[in-house]
Amino acid sequence: MSENVNVTGIFGENVFNEHAMRERLPKKVYKELHKTIDEGKELDPMTAEVVASAMRDWAMEKGATHYTHWFQPLTGFTAEKHDSFITAPDEDGNVLMEFSGKELIKGEPDASSFPSGGLRSTFEARGYTTWDCTSPAFVREDATGAILCVPTAFCSYTGEALDQKTPLLRSMEAVQAQTLRLLRLFGNTTSRKVFPSVGVEQEYFIVDHEKYLQRKDLIFTGRTLFGAMPPKGQELDDHYFGVIRQRIGAFMKDVNKELWKLGVPAKTQHNEVAPGQHELAPIYEKCNVASDHNQIIMETLKRVAEQHGLQCLLHEKPFAGVNGSGKHNNWSLTTDDGINLLEPGKTPHENIQFLLVLCCILRAVDRHADLLRESAADVGNDHRLGANEAPPAIISVFLGEQLGDVLRQLVNTGAAAHSLKGGHLHTGVKTLPEVSKDATDRNRTSPFAFTGNKFEFRMVGSRDSVAECNVVLNTIVAEAFSDACDILEKAEDFDLAVHDLIKEYATLHQRIVFNGNGYSEEWVKEAERRGLPNIQSMVDAIPALVTEKSVRMFEKFGVFTKAELNSRAEIQYEGYAKAINIEARAMIDIASKHIIPAVMRYAKNLAETANEIREAGADDSVPVEILKRLTALLSEARKALLVLKDVTRTANSLEAGEKQAHYYHDEVCTAMAALRLPVDELEMIVDKEEWPMPSYGDLLFEV
Repeated sequence: MSENVNVTGIFGENVFNEHAMRERLPKKVYKELHKTIDEGKELDPMTAEVVASAMRDWAMEKGATHYTHWFQPLTGFTAEKHDSFITAPDEDGNVLMEFSGKELIKGEPDASSFPSGGLRSTFEARGYTTWDCTSPAFVREDATGAILCVPTAFCSYTGEALDQKTPLLRSMEAVQAQTLRLLRLFGNTTSRKVFPSVGVEQEYFIVDHEKYLQRKDLIFTGRTLFGAMPPKGQELDDHYFGVIRQRIGAFMKDVNKELWKLGVPAKTQHNEVAPGQHELAPIYEKCNVASDHNQIIMETLKRVAEQHGLQCLLHEKPFAGVNGSGKHNNWSLTTDDGINLLEPGKTPHENIQFLLVLCCILRAVDRHADLLRESAADVGNDHRLGANEAPPAIISVFLGEQLGDVLRQLVNTGAAAHSLKGGHLHTGVKTLPEVSKDATDRNRTSPFAFTGNKFEFRMVGSRDSVAECNVVLNTIVAEAFSDACDILEKAEDFDLAVHDLIKEYATLHQRIVFNGNGYSEEWVKEAERRGLPNIQSMVDAIPALVTEKSVRMFEKFGVFTKAELNSRAEIQYEGYAKAINIEARAMIDIASKHIIPAVMRYAKNLAETANEIREAGADDSVPVEILKRLTALLSEARKALLVLKDVTRTANSLEAGEKQAHYYHDEVCTAMAALRLPVDELEMIVDKEEWPMPSYGDLLFEV
């Protein structure tokens, strides 16, 4: 019997949270800090000094010897540099343990060593990390010891954002300002703050660590570049929500324990659709905290997996032929006094404020569908989006029966007179209790689905920071609210103006609403008829960052400058090319040094076996036939390998940027697919003992 975990006793014990601050900070300092957190007041240096001292004492009681500014550069990962608390020894050789307000507020990593898209050159090294006091500091315990982690933003010496956190905080301020404008028009004078509320569902795969180490493709790229399907995949649907295996359960238990100690409200755990795939979901939090916590979740999954002799795979498509992994970004807007602006109420047709908010969001998504698609663009997501497992590459909004009906009434008659009711579920079994039924079904094929009191953006890749998609969501909604307020603030008859604006937006942007099967070919044709963009790949999505309308919007709300947007586009083109280059080189290495030699050895053994059978006067047709097929596939693989080498060499010779990224997508990816085909067929012929790496069956079912 495993030990029980006292969740209430350990939750947040390693977080410098409200309880710790109230307990350790003088009341005046606590109030001053909250003025910064709640009102955006500039942090006083003396206040920072007292907070840093209290934070140091608290962290040292947890065993911390070092601190780090924990930030999120544009690498796709978090970054940290550890400094100990010790200062220079005194005359007696004793060291003091110090952590100053200056050290809390500001750090100075080398900005030229992180992706900057031309904003920083090698000789322009200075960059700054600055404390995000709205996301609490925490102590992380791992093999390096206990480290005080201070969540920070990261910007260049000249002030440009070089991270995911800075634009996220800017977008949160933008959507707050415009939402408050809207609320004031409806007579709300009590709400002082509005924040995007986000809940992130995280999918991942778990494989055995020893088997992982035998797969160079997993080590180098995070996905299997070769691999034949096992006899059984996910077709029986028996893994989804199935009983969690004991080894996985022990891992999940320790993951939860570590997350709860760090104040991450991990709520849900279950098996996902594919064999070896699982999901973890926390409770909703403020947008930037949810983003930070998702990074902590991904890091914790990987760290704890290794402690259990396992490996966590966060790639969007680690295995061809089975479902890939994403993360669902559940987004809503909430006021500081508890109002959810996406709560329709029991009679949404009468909730004018909700209808305006809803129609503004439809307008935002329709106008910036390309930008929203780009926010989920990722090298790994190219293997996932549009397949029968994830939303299609076409952005659409699912409203469901109830709100869809309200929208039709608004478009057809200019007013909504009724709302569909949920009713009760009739099971036909008298002993089962009566269950109330929602007014609408769910749609898992929709990339942007209304799910009761929030929107679920289902396109985000499993490895990605959710900061990027929330920056876009916050900003496009801020723009839509701003446009609406500009009209309504000038209206002589507010009620009539709201009525007219709701009808106008519903009519203009109804094309973005689709409640049907997003996987169907009919929808692809219908979306084209409606004029909706169908952006298939990351390289095709990147230009949305730097269109005139995107630049104008981001600059208007102070979220990105044009230079910052151009830099991000450049980083993404380079990142795509580098990722595919690594995959191509890994394929070349594995095929040249492992697979082809193994197949040749097997072919030699097979030829010797055929000779022995022939010399014995027996029928050698079976080994001869297998040998013919083997050598034909080997020849095909060798030719495909030479083509891949050639196009990879050409791709490397091109100047970094859009042209090179497109060449990698069009030519190198095509050559990689051509090499994989004969190799995967060879795996089904060659003796398992001779094949140089664990199979899909070994990885997915032997954990």
